Amino acid sequence: MTNIVRSAALCATLAWSVAGVSPLLAQSSDPAWLDDLRRQLAVDEACEVNYFLNMREGRLGANTYYEARVQCVDGRMFDASRTEPEKTFMIRPCGMAVC
Repeated sequence: MTNIVRSAALCATLAWSVAGVSPLLAQSSDPAWLDDLRRQLAVDEACEVNYFLNMREGRLGANTYYEARVQCVDGRMFDASRTEPEKTFMIRPCGMAVC
């Protein structure tokens, strides 16, 4: 087999492999904590995230904290926060008077 044929076969194999990756396994361009929040909202609140607002992360003493407001596709909104070493977010519905 010539080098050109081998290269073409390798390219075809790689293209096939990349096309077969599940979207659930693919990483997003968001920070890992937003991916964690997206997964938790899907499970706990049946919320498909439309977008995030007011995303913040910072230090509180020796711990890192994360906060975000979330807009679901169905229009619901939630405020979420987590301070390490906690693994799950505290999620609160965001009412019209509160937001």
